[in-house]
Amino acid sequence: MKVAILTMFNGLDHTYSLVNVVEEQLEMLLKNNINTKVLVSEHCPASDRDGIFADQRIEWIKVSNTFNGQQINWGDYSKPEGKVHDTFFDEAEVIAQDLIEKLSDVDFCIMHDIHFQGWHLIHNVAVRKAQKELPNLKFIAFTHSFPANRPLNPKWPFSARYTPMPNTTYIYPTNSGIPALAKQYNVPEGKCRVVNNSLSLLEDMSEETKLIAQKTNLFSPDILIVYPGRLTTAKRFEKVAAFAGAMKRVTESEVKVIFCDFKSADIKPKEYKRMIKETGVRFGLKEDNLFFTSDVGYPHGVPRKTVLELFTISNLFICPSYSESFGLTVLEAASRGNYLVLNQAVPALEELGKKLNAYFMRWDARNFGFDTTENYHPSEEVYYQEHAEIILNLMRQNQLIHSKTIVRQRYNPQWIWENQLEPLLEK
Repeated sequence: MKVAILTMFNGLDHTYSLVNVVEEQLEMLLKNNINTKVLVSEHCPASDRDGIFADQRIEWIKVSNTFNGQQINWGDYSKPEGKVHDTFFDEAEVIAQDLIEKLSDVDFCIMHDIHFQGWHLIHNVAVRKAQKELPNLKFIAFTHSFPANRPLNPKWPFSARYTPMPNTTYIYPTNSGIPALAKQYNVPEGKCRVVNNSLSLLEDMSEETKLIAQKTNLFSPDILIVYPGRLTTAKRFEKVAAFAGAMKRVTESEVKVIFCDFKSADIKPKEYKRMIKETGVRFGLKEDNLFFTSDVGYPHGVPRKTVLELFTISNLFICPSYSESFGLTVLEAASRGNYLVLNQAVPALEELGKKLNAYFMRWDARNFGFDTTENYHPSEEVYYQEHAEIILNLMRQNQLIHSKTIVRQRYNPQWIWENQLEPLLEK
């Protein structure tokens, strides 16, 4: 399969939102090994190519924008009637012939605003001419603005903005706009589809965070817990794993824990990690629900920036630590919008947690001058399960936590690809 994205960009300024939309779609296509070419105006500077636009896997194709040795100036034909300039149809023919050649090896052509924008009327007409010579090519026409009202009797060439093209599916970013989109192009709503805009949370994050995202799925879990710390039993890593397992078992949520760990002299890392995994599995997790950053090349810990980035993606922070003098990671997790669950038996965590409106549970702890030991009735597992249900309900009721979770799960590029864009690319 080969896909072309037809944009007719004159430049790649990222303040133009459509540039970012196309960038996301290129990420999706390349990540899923789709042969891809991008068609832009011949006057789009090569120096503008950066990021994904500079990826060597992309065929970068320039479409003719010259007539009789002069640059074609695009008129804004947004009104439903009027008069086009004298050389309009001759220019459209030049562009059409170039498109026939450059789309001849493509199965699908994704167009962005070509059928909608008034200044693209010349390309709209050119594409329709080219389409007649490319009967097997399927078009996917995105409209990114509020659909235009369709006039009663639109006349050519202005009617190109209000009439359907064969072998074309019309796309809008929300369901609410589908009826208006169908009316503009005079097509049944069944010929229209929704493809939401996506948000790549990883785009501006560190290479370390991107590597972790490649090694384990950060985006689909309902509950994503990040727990940074020295790999010592005092930090109670196994209690985090146990609670995560109990939460998964009782709520049937998809739960994942990312341990940003670094080795200590207290216990052999391999031995402690085996204990943590066994505990998590015993309480309800699968082994791949637990991920240690030390296993992917960071035995001495990932950079602090990476921890903060992971907190930006996660939604639940659990701290069952045996002792803390302050608990800086609590502030870090809170600052990135995580729901906080802290060990009330640790004085520093109780003091800080009350100020942050944290949820409290109790684990063994060291206090000032004495230690405490918790006894759970009827069992530790039941204690975790009871609190897990309460915590999950509180997270769902919390507008910030709920919104953050939905953005991560539902509007990430891979979800959009698998559920909305890829189904359009059917042979």
